[in-house]
Amino acid sequence: MSKRIQLPKPHPGQEQIKREAKRYNVVCCGRRFGKTILGIDRCIAPEVLQYPVGWFSPTYKMLVEVWREVERVTQPITVRKSVQDHRLEFSTGGTLEFWSLDNPNVARGRKYKRIIGDEWAMVQNSLDAWNFVLRPTLVDYVGDAWFLSTPKGHNGFWQMWQYGNDVTMHDWACWQMPTASNPKIPMSEIEAMRLTMPERVYSQEILAQFIDDAGGVFRNVVELSTVPPLRVPTKDQQIIFGVDWGKSNDFTVISAIDVGTRQQVYLDRFNQIDYHVQIGRLQAAYERFKPITIIGESNSIGTPLIEQMVRMGLPVRAFTTTNATKTTIIDSLALAMERKEIQLVNDQTQMSELQAYEMERLPSGLMRYSAPDGMHDDTVMALALAWYGASAPRADTLVDFA
Repeated sequence: MSKRIQLPKPHPGQEQIKREAKRYNVVCCGRRFGKTILGIDRCIAPEVLQYPVGWFSPTYKMLVEVWREVERVTQPITVRKSVQDHRLEFSTGGTLEFWSLDNPNVARGRKYKRIIGDEWAMVQNSLDAWNFVLRPTLVDYVGDAWFLSTPKGHNGFWQMWQYGNDVTMHDWACWQMPTASNPKIPMSEIEAMRLTMPERVYSQEILAQFIDDAGGVFRNVVELSTVPPLRVPTKDQQIIFGVDWGKSNDFTVISAIDVGTRQQVYLDRFNQIDYHVQIGRLQAAYERFKPITIIGESNSIGTPLIEQMVRMGLPVRAFTTTNATKTTIIDSLALAMERKEIQLVNDQTQMSELQAYEMERLPSGLMRYSAPDGMHDDTVMALALAWYGASAPRADTLVDFA
């Protein structure tokens, strides 16, 4: 080749995988291990540059991110490209095509020497996509396959990883590479994540471990839910309210935490009442507990309610819920429950919502937290808001999320 393409030198973990590779390869790795670089390396390896190669991503957005990097890296040998079709033709005679698995059937009829399945744990019905669509594309050239991903529960990616552990399946290989396998990631950063992430999130995202029921977020729910509701607060108690608003289908929830004992001392949940009645109910709770801070969600209907509370002289702080701010307070609550730093009211609805609460890793790499379809998360959000206020060193140190 007169023109050369260059990638960063593989680190030892990547080199081990390349050295031990078989026909079907399943790479389970922690975040920032370097799986994308490994995948690109496999796309432009000398043994496949004369052949067609296919790259498969879970979503179009993830496909585009990798396409841009591969387009840049392979520019020296690219003789023709189609941005619309995400297809590159090389001077070596080979081609590289990118596909989104939003609809796996689009790749039917193709033939490849190698395929790369990126973030395979995020692909819906991934075993069907492999068996019915992608595996037949390797027949003509007796091609091979690479599946790269951070784990996400016991799904199709986990099953394929099991193939690699089965000594009778000679064509399969697998590896489990935590984030620390990448020597370019400072150990201080990994340790900081260990200290601040909930254990199950750290185990999955950093240690690359397959976690049972990976969607679950909160641990020790039943064990921590033993506190009877407080009837008569004492004068020396400092109480924080968290308020999640609702009206018809959703519920308004007031959750109260004692800053000193880190105990939830009050929980009120109601719906299908007018907003002025909700304010009246909140004011009654305020008169009873005299919270030092009320943290109320300001999204949508929350804004006029918070404005009214300000006019009434209540000590309210607005919280604007975005995916990023929600992640901050949910992670903090999950970590507190994991470390048993908080005690909760014995309320069956709250326990059920905490146990059912799910997390999902988005194509961007961020987490999205929510209740399962058909369920509510109002008690979870109110509790998370109250804990956010109660766990701050002082009320004036709260970050303003308005």
